[in-house]
Amino acid sequence: MQNKEDVLSKIESDTKKTEIEPVTKSADKALKPVAAELSRSVIFLDREMSQIAFNWRVLAQAEDKTIPLLERLRYLCIVGSNLDEFFEVRVASLLAQNTVDGQLVEHPAFQAMLKRISKECHQLAQRQYELLNVEILPQLSQKGIHVLRHSDRNEAQRAWVKDYFEREVRPLLTPIGLDPAHPFPQVVNKSLNFIVSLAGKDAFGRGTGIAIVKAPRVLPRIIRLPDEISKNGMSFCLLSSVIHAHIEDLFNGREVINYSQFRVTRDSDLWVDEEEVKNLRQALQGELQTRQFGAAVRLEVAKNCPEDLSRFLLEQFSLDSDRLYPVDGPVNMVRLGELVDHVKQPNLRFPPFSAKIITKYAHADIFTLLRKQDILLHHPFQPFQTVIDFIRSAAHDPSVVAIKQTIYRTGMNSDLMESLITAAQLGKEVTVIVELMARFDEEANINWADKLQRAGAQVVYGVVGLKTHAKLALVIRREEGGLLRHYAHLGTGNYHPSTTRFYTDFGLLTAHAGIAAEVNEVFIHLTGLNKPKKLEFLWLAPFALQPQIIKSIRNEARIAREGRPARIIAKMNALLDESVIRALYAASADGVKIDLIIRGACALRPGVPGLSENIRVRSIIGRFLEHSRIYYFRNDLAHDVHLASADWMNRNLFRRIEVAFPVLDKSLKKRILAEGLDPYLKDNINAWTLDSEGHYERKKARSKQVPFCAQQFLMQQLGSLSTSEGE
Repeated sequence: MQNKEDVLSKIESDTKKTEIEPVTKSADKALKPVAAELSRSVIFLDREMSQIAFNWRVLAQAEDKTIPLLERLRYLCIVGSNLDEFFEVRVASLLAQNTVDGQLVEHPAFQAMLKRISKECHQLAQRQYELLNVEILPQLSQKGIHVLRHSDRNEAQRAWVKDYFEREVRPLLTPIGLDPAHPFPQVVNKSLNFIVSLAGKDAFGRGTGIAIVKAPRVLPRIIRLPDEISKNGMSFCLLSSVIHAHIEDLFNGREVINYSQFRVTRDSDLWVDEEEVKNLRQALQGELQTRQFGAAVRLEVAKNCPEDLSRFLLEQFSLDSDRLYPVDGPVNMVRLGELVDHVKQPNLRFPPFSAKIITKYAHADIFTLLRKQDILLHHPFQPFQTVIDFIRSAAHDPSVVAIKQTIYRTGMNSDLMESLITAAQLGKEVTVIVELMARFDEEANINWADKLQRAGAQVVYGVVGLKTHAKLALVIRREEGGLLRHYAHLGTGNYHPSTTRFYTDFGLLTAHAGIAAEVNEVFIHLTGLNKPKKLEFLWLAPFALQPQIIKSIRNEARIAREGRPARIIAKMNALLDESVIRALYAASADGVKIDLIIRGACALRPGVPGLSENIRVRSIIGRFLEHSRIYYFRNDLAHDVHLASADWMNRNLFRRIEVAFPVLDKSLKKRILAEGLDPYLKDNINAWTLDSEGHYERKKARSKQVPFCAQQFLMQQLGSLSTSEGE
């Protein structure tokens, strides 16, 4: 348990530090003109505000009238999902770090931060529901897709809903009247519930005034009404609306005075003492059972929830009023995504897109091909099937003696995992490093680990205290002369069949002797827990990745000081590591031209005179989730290109196993620049630029500029897009 004085001291030092610690003397010298007298808050942008700003950019997609309606609704759901995770993880972590003996530390700086978060999140949620009620749902109704409230339903529809309630819903409901024998029940994280205020006496003559009704999770949240009672299209109703309409039927003989739906968001980080447990998988399985009941961090209620009921709920969950979110609609907007899945009208969706089959890979022996050349894949514009075929071929190839792979996220259904199971059953040496602590994928990973072990594979759970986030696969074949040859796949994204269709990522298949051998060294390091050998090609976290990044940044700074052109371009999800940011500031002061493409949170302040005037930051929010990590350093025309699994965050650089790998083939380097960086720097449709105050402004094509969308360009160049978007 933390000592209160220690917590106060930590907050004080974080908020009042007035000097930055230089990465090196040269960095200190470069920063001195401006930064030496600046407070830390001036040098770095606020992480939480930057993360919320990212969600405003996602919400802007839902506001964009050029985007099809169902896709706009999907963006609203994505914002809802992002906010859930923000509270479950980030806000929960802040509260846990600053709680002593169950009480929040009342430090002005910390309280002010919570106030800022609360204000921004309330405004974001308010705008989210305004869009839903004022634009999205009315326009969907005009297109024949009706989401009906009880007051909207006609007599036939009400009769059908009542029958549905009696048949499908009521049998699964268990109303709980609160009294000393029935205390406030355990409420599952993010579940739909109702609080009901009652008048009169119960069956036993007592005046129990409050009841709780939990909505069963097995029931769909979006219910389609039969076509014969739906006029002018398709009609739907929400489960919450069905229960609302018939909640009085649950309390025979009592008068329902008021009621409201509610939903509580809880701390969902898993807290396993990895130093103490003897079996991480067993300990984690136990934690998964309790995750649903972590400390409450947010309460959502209906907008018209009476004050006495919301106050009662806040007391039950030990929350203050700042963490109450009254919403004008369903308390779980994420579940509206089910509506998107129900409706098949193509004109309300993005034009169909499919990755174009690469015929020279599909019909060739993959190992013969890799002995001749490396293969670079750009997902989702090029199919992930090539990677699946690589592992499947290895599973059935009699010359393959071993397969090794890391698994961070792979989903419940995976052809790739089935191929690993087949390989083990066929007697090959299969080693799989499964990351059990992959947030929200723990259960799927545990299930796959169990199946792999039963098939005879060697399953390892990574390194205690460090998440294995590197994306690596290795195939070892015995070839002519009895020699063993290594083939490797290294990627920026997960081995997940779903995300590979919606996330932009790069993957490299290679038989390069040096790179593939070092991939094997990483596996030996992870399974044997020995010190890794010094690697020539791979940058491995937590040992060498951050130093190598800073070394490359400093090298560009040296080149600039010597009067030659120097350039850095980096693309990633987040930039938060302060040492890397300081190195970038120093390089900027030396004259290095730096472009950063950061999708999410960014703590670097661009464009500050004397500090970062040579740094530009932009964020791309589009049809696909930008997920690839690319580090480019001009290096006197050597054009060093590394792809990586790691963002420039402290957690990635020091608390995870991460790998950055070089692209050595000149033609593939050109492809990465031409596909992964240049189009995103040219984008004037989906790009947002960050200013020195932390504000983002959407790029617009100037009068003489041609509108350019990077993702649209890549779909047309690499994939099969049936119709042009945005026309």
